[in-house]
Amino acid sequence: MTELNPKLTEDEKEVMFAKGTEAPFTGAYVHTKDKGTYICKNCGAELFKSDAKFDSGTGWPSFDNPANTQNVVLEPDNSHDMHRTEVKCAHCGAHLGHVFDDGPTTTGKRYCINSVCLDLKKE
Repeated sequence: MTELNPKLTEDEKEVMFAKGTEAPFTGAYVHTKDKGTYICKNCGAELFKSDAKFDSGTGWPSFDNPANTQNVVLEPDNSHDMHRTEVKCAHCGAHLGHVFDDGPTTTGKRYCINSVCLDLKKE
């Protein structure tokens, strides 16, 4: 795990390293249509491309696949009496969100990611 980025806010630290979540429909990237690459706010690892983003209506940015599968780790998450799959940054261990098997594209995946975990490098 890399060190914590000293620029992270307390809310960002809570989501990324205490497995919190941001409130639905409050994140900076929920409705963003800008082209570019979403990177980990803590370490800068490339996570998702804008062309993989879709409007899931869930209140969090959703993607149908990672930009680089080596930059994400999927782990079982049975917290809160639910059975989910957690998505983490492979480089720094930051909690990003969860992935579900109900996506609308051919991948069938919905990577539901907290905006506070991301920065967008615009094209």
